[in-house]
Amino acid sequence: MSNKKEFFRTIKFTLFSISAGIIELISFSLFNEVFNFNYWVSYLIALILSVIWNFTLNRKITFCSANNVPIAMLKVAGYYLVFTPLSTWWTAYLTSEKVGINEYIVLAGTMLINLITEYLFQKYVVFRGSIDSAKNDNNT
Repeated sequence: MSNKKEFFRTIKFTLFSISAGIIELISFSLFNEVFNFNYWVSYLIALILSVIWNFTLNRKITFCSANNVPIAMLKVAGYYLVFTPLSTWWTAYLTSEKVGINEYIVLAGTMLINLITEYLFQKYVVFRGSIDSAKNDNNT
């Protein structure tokens, strides 16, 4: 596979991840501020919406995969079953009075870690062996 193709695949993944982050932010704000849902309910719904959006676009456009969708989604859910508690733990620790790092700096670092680890997980676990297996006009 060419370096150019992998470069564009990484750019697509990054742009779709940014769009998923925007969806998460807007939906969280809507559920939290407008509907006054509990913080964790708002967060969970927003996270699920962003993951579904991101997974769908990356499966169809970034990785062009024709693999089994439910199995691939379960693998992504497994990633988040590990990432979510870990990131919650390190966010609480790093923003505590003991350490005192600004929550927005921690959030930015967490989002960067999520971007990198999720890309690697999707490329080498979720879509391994099925990348470019679906015909797609957006294939670069």
